[in-house]
Amino acid sequence: MPILRPSTHPQLVPPKVYWTPTITPGGLLIYTGAKFPQWKGDALIPGLNGQTLIRVDLDGDNAKVANRWDMGERMRGIAQGPDGAVYLLEDGSDAKLVRLDPAG
Repeated sequence: MPILRPSTHPQLVPPKVYWTPTITPGGLLIYTGAKFPQWKGDALIPGLNGQTLIRVDLDGDNAKVANRWDMGERMRGIAQGPDGAVYLLEDGSDAKLVRLDPAG
């Protein structure tokens, strides 16, 4: 089945944010915690190809890339802990679980 082009199909909404080349997302988290209050309601996307963590500022129908951090490793997954910390899982046989906390 061919992939439909949003511009030719009014029932499809064009993407708000996209990457060329792709970052190959390793997951998606909508942040709801209190440790990073400035991220509340934003999307956090780990990248496999880009070896990045990307924060997308979501505001109603608008979305824009707010931050892009080089993690130095392929990021396979993401989760939020009960205390609001963000956990990233690296990819590979020596993968580490990385906990993100605010600086300070």
